[in-house]
Amino acid sequence: MPVAAEHIRTLHKYELRILSALERWMKRYSWVPLEQIRQTTGLSESETDYRLGRLMARGMVRFNTVPYDGYALVFGGYDTLALHALVKKGAVSALGALIGEGKESVVYEALGLCPVAIKFHRVGQRSFSAARSKREYMPETGHCPWIFASRRSAEREYAALTALHQTTSVPLPVANNRHAVVMSLISGVNLNRCPLDDPRPVLDAILDNVRSAYRAGVIHADLSEFNIMMDEGRPVIIDWPQWVENTHPNAEQILIKDLTTILTFFKRKYHIPYTPEDAIQCVTG
Repeated sequence: MPVAAEHIRTLHKYELRILSALERWMKRYSWVPLEQIRQTTGLSESETDYRLGRLMARGMVRFNTVPYDGYALVFGGYDTLALHALVKKGAVSALGALIGEGKESVVYEALGLCPVAIKFHRVGQRSFSAARSKREYMPETGHCPWIFASRRSAEREYAALTALHQTTSVPLPVANNRHAVVMSLISGVNLNRCPLDDPRPVLDAILDNVRSAYRAGVIHADLSEFNIMMDEGRPVIIDWPQWVENTHPNAEQILIKDLTTILTFFKRKYHIPYTPEDAIQCVTG
């Protein structure tokens, strides 16, 4: 369970104030100077030091002495800010078990008005430089802390779900705050772990969904058997932060890559012959 879930109910308002100040000033600083935190929060020196100590002990803030005494949010602190806002909004009331973990996200069960999933984006947690090079929404140079890269990733995924959920089999978007996306809970397993008795209709349904997304102006750009879930026989396409518009200069190549990956999986596992050319015609024709 995220650090935030363990402590959010007991977090003092001064500690939330410090977390918000760090978020604000990390747009300018890699490490926010202690004096800047004091000035922004209006807290005394002793109070600031005490609250920062508690936040560091809870895994929400990190301290650095080079080239000056400075502080930065870590994922536990950013999770806290997002969860606090989502709870206030009524989108989330309780957090449950971890149900998924990837290179750039973690997903938990949660309760809102109904069972939901909450996905925390983690862009750059393993390689920020690699993330910068692969995400067109991130600047090639300049100051772009991981918290803002993760926020952009979540905002893009939420935008895709919002644009697609009425016509395409995707999770229903519920709320977005910072790097967190709340969506409907898909009770199923990934396609790569789900044996299919009749695979051809499933492949046809996936291609239908790729087509409906394409007609809505969206190409997934990272489609594979690992981000398609089977929910009561219905394929649901998940993980949309890398999507591109169908007017992108490389749209055709990106779409072909998506389709080739899916066709390769069905050919390897179920011996279904389907050429990329036929799939492209199905999607764009």
